[in-house]
Amino acid sequence: MTDNLPGAAQQALEAFNACPGWEQRARLLMQWGERLQPLSDAERIDEHRVHGCESLVWLVAEKQDGIWHFRAGSEARLLRGLLAVLLARVDGLGSDELARLDLVGWFEQLGLQRQLSPSRSNGLNAVLQRMRELAAS
Repeated sequence: MTDNLPGAAQQALEAFNACPGWEQRARLLMQWGERLQPLSDAERIDEHRVHGCESLVWLVAEKQDGIWHFRAGSEARLLRGLLAVLLARVDGLGSDELARLDLVGWFEQLGLQRQLSPSRSNGLNAVLQRMRELAAS
């Protein structure tokens, strides 16, 4: 499943797999969250809000030459990190690849799946579902 990963996803996989435990992964997750390009106030509107997340999450999508690029934001620090590694995995995918993405498998590869609470897992699934809806429209 590590074949044909986008560059940022491969980088995330290597960085998270180099962490010996959850504390180091949590710290790395926070650092990845700080990499997210902040969304403007104009982008933090209800139209871009992902419903189904406990925390506020906004998602902005752009399609260029048949591939998708997403930007996301949240006020929750841990969630920003999770969004950052999700965005690393999906950036540059086409609609078909996005539809087939195994979210649980990706977070398992990173060593993060066991640490996801049911509400965070549901929220990330809502983000991925919103990405798929945008890609299908």
